[in-house]
Amino acid sequence: MEVFYIILFIVAFLYASVGHGGASGYLALMAKYGIAPEVMKPTALLLNLFVSGSAFLQFYRGNHFLKNIFLPLAAASIPMSFIGGMLVIEDHIYKRILGALLLMPVVRLLFFKNTDQSALKDSNFYISLLVGGSIGLLSGMIGIGGGIILSPVLLLLKWTDQKQTAAISALFIFVNSVAGLAGQFTKGIEFNNNMLIYVVVAFSGGLLGAYYGASKFNHNVLKNVLGLVLFMAAFKLWFV
Repeated sequence: MEVFYIILFIVAFLYASVGHGGASGYLALMAKYGIAPEVMKPTALLLNLFVSGSAFLQFYRGNHFLKNIFLPLAAASIPMSFIGGMLVIEDHIYKRILGALLLMPVVRLLFFKNTDQSALKDSNFYISLLVGGSIGLLSGMIGIGGGIILSPVLLLLKWTDQKQTAAISALFIFVNSVAGLAGQFTKGIEFNNNMLIYVVVAFSGGLLGAYYGASKFNHNVLKNVLGLVLFMAAFKLWFV
């Protein structure tokens, strides 16, 4: 289990450095170690709360958070994530769906240039509601916070730069994880006996990753890290 905790720390560090909670990475890791699916989803969402919360605080302190973009996304995603959390989907199906979704933004992040500040566009309220609701439902169904889907969407729409995207995604993940957990509570959930250790390890990795992501890494590093993280997550979800 020592190797499990080391990988868990690294996953939390990488995801937090780009404003993510890491649920897809945790799911892949737990699947590799034979943890029961009914334990995986709530565990991933709980770890999300600690890692995404610490990431948001760091990016917020760096003045990268845009409330006007976040609010309509969250308003639509929270109720839909709750509904999604009450739905049951076969384990192998949601992994394949998520793995396929992750490959699309990898191409955008690794093979296209960063969005220049002068090229940023104003967000659209109605598109924000559509995007937030769709991601929220999917997030609740498969047990993630939705940041891995939201981040590339924001970048493709050119509403935010890398660090603004990280700040918005971190809080988006946090509120969706709360809503998803609430939805799962309606049908009963259970946690691993080592949950406290999971939380301490993931929280430590998340704090360190968020610090470097918000104040040390530049935009090119963030783009490459995010692309690598998404590719690794997609690979693990398809083949682990």
